[in-house]
Amino acid sequence: MPTIAGTLRSSAARVPDREALIFEDAAYTYAELDAQVDRAAAVLLERGVAKGDRVALMSTNTDRFVIAFYAAARVGAVVVPVNPASAAPELDYLIRDSGAAALIFDPALHVAVRKALANGLPDGLRIFSTYAVDGFEDLFALAAEQPGGPVEVEVAESDNAQILYTSGTTGNPKGALFDHYRVLWEATACIATVGLKDADRLLHVAPLYHAAELNILLVPGTLIGATHVVHSSFDPAKVMETIERERITMFFGVPTIFQFLLRLPNLADRDVAAWRTGFYGAAPMPATAVQQLVAAFPTVEFMNLCGQTEAGPGGIFLNHEQVVARPDASGRQALITMEVRVVDPEGNDVAAGEVGEMILRGPTMMKEYWNKPEATAETMRDGWIHTGDLTRLDADGYMTLVDRLKDMIITGGHNVYSIEVENAIAANPAVLDCAVISRPHEDYGESIVAVVTLKDGAALDLQELREFCGERITHYKLPHDLVVVDAIPRNPSGKILKRTVREKLLSS
Repeated sequence: MPTIAGTLRSSAARVPDREALIFEDAAYTYAELDAQVDRAAAVLLERGVAKGDRVALMSTNTDRFVIAFYAAARVGAVVVPVNPASAAPELDYLIRDSGAAALIFDPALHVAVRKALANGLPDGLRIFSTYAVDGFEDLFALAAEQPGGPVEVEVAESDNAQILYTSGTTGNPKGALFDHYRVLWEATACIATVGLKDADRLLHVAPLYHAAELNILLVPGTLIGATHVVHSSFDPAKVMETIERERITMFFGVPTIFQFLLRLPNLADRDVAAWRTGFYGAAPMPATAVQQLVAAFPTVEFMNLCGQTEAGPGGIFLNHEQVVARPDASGRQALITMEVRVVDPEGNDVAAGEVGEMILRGPTMMKEYWNKPEATAETMRDGWIHTGDLTRLDADGYMTLVDRLKDMIITGGHNVYSIEVENAIAANPAVLDCAVISRPHEDYGESIVAVVTLKDGAALDLQELREFCGERITHYKLPHDLVVVDAIPRNPSGKILKRTVREKLLSS
């Protein structure tokens, strides 16, 4: 039966000498990558990581992220990707909530790990670093000492494979649980939808811990035998240089990435002959930016992918012709293997021109939220994922996201729930009350605005607030602007009137 790690084994048997992975000066053929995964998997087994155990993986984009991901999958563990920008309390929560038996981390992130340890991570947690660092076992140094040879653990497609955390309206992240069957259906659907081909060359710049880069490009790319070129961070000039030098054929980026690429000089002189397809998603892209992108790279076919982690991530998309025709839209049809509807609160399909909630159904959607049956029941109803995305359905079938039922801000491709930021701000001793809203931003889609009332005699500036919140939440959740007001408008039950706050802020 097919499994995530089994696809790597199959590609290594089919195209052993093809380039599989390139990161900086390191390069691996499929045979070499498969062997490296076996060695790392052998270490995990020796250290007591067993089938079904959760393994938290906290790393920036590196070759060792990829190897560790497939090694954990090979021993039948459930991989829990962790945002590498997580602060210590966030890391602690994910480890405890998932019940992780092991943590694999990039030493560049050791400060958060050491702080979490100092606060008392669960007893028995096995911790491995991906490079040498004092106080931790180096997974790859240990792997180099292994004799080699295939690691075979019986893993079925129905076994759990991933827990992908997505923020909840309560401020605590929820873990979307997927088995191998669901992840590989997502991979197959992506291959068919976006036209992945044998021997494609994929550039990974968006973070691999995120559902989009992980399950839309890495897993399907490995299944089909693509070459993965990995960047640890985003640098526009380096991206264009890599597209040219490595003959990249496919590339996914959040809108912010593409908008910064458009600012590079002499785009018309770039050799992008090999670049066949570009995808954008994870956040809205202004229609004007889409038009500029299409004009700047006339030989590239662009697609808009609009999905949700709980669905695989699956959702709706625009092909290139539809992107050109309707650059303002979010999608025209569901990802292959999926169904989409736009419904009213009673679950009835809305008429053309009306707004309703987008719901999705298909084999890629999550099994459940990890250990959260009530949240699962709220989101998964009658076999459909209720996305919380308010969507306008046009007469010609195009769908456009217009708002969100849940109070979410999308900035630079990251999902941020205002309550998480509000909780961090409210802990500041100078703050009496606060509300967090968004407003449009040319580059990042939306910016985070902290609207606060201060205690008598207190003072607070934006830099002080960001530094204070930076100890509690990830950097991309930090406010971009601070507005001090006399009072936060609330209804009689105490709920913040966000619409009133936005109207006052945007009109001022």
